[in-house]
Amino acid sequence: MSQVEESIEVDVPVRTAYNQWTQFESFPEFMGGVERIEQRTDTLTHWVTKIGGVQREFDAEITEQVPDERVAWTTVNGEARQAGVVTFHRLRDTTTKVMLQMDFDPDGPAENVGDKLGFVKRQVSGDLKRFKEFIEQRGLETGAWRGEV
Repeated sequence: MSQVEESIEVDVPVRTAYNQWTQFESFPEFMGGVERIEQRTDTLTHWVTKIGGVQREFDAEITEQVPDERVAWTTVNGEARQAGVVTFHRLRDTTTKVMLQMDFDPDGPAENVGDKLGFVKRQVSGDLKRFKEFIEQRGLETGAWRGEV
């Protein structure tokens, strides 16, 4: 099992950053390699990814969700094995630190080599930078789910 931790400061309030992160179906707009996400229930999402020419499908379950604080998940079936948490930290009224921690299990020789070369860390870092651009350009979230899991 491998781990990655990345964070970024975004110039929006915690509520705005958190609300946008709960809009899973918008992830393809800022996450590289994510082709589609379907929100099937309040706690179940279906992902279709294509990274390095390899397409994968899997389901992820939200295991914990606390408004304006955290969203945790784990995969429950499919080809990808991972678990993680995104936390939201108020730095100032209009600035939030978004921190992502993820454990993942590389599958096969290509993914193991990519992991050792830091591909996943760079992918997560790029995704967070694109999230920052996405939410700062909009200034407002595209929606919100304020439920608790």
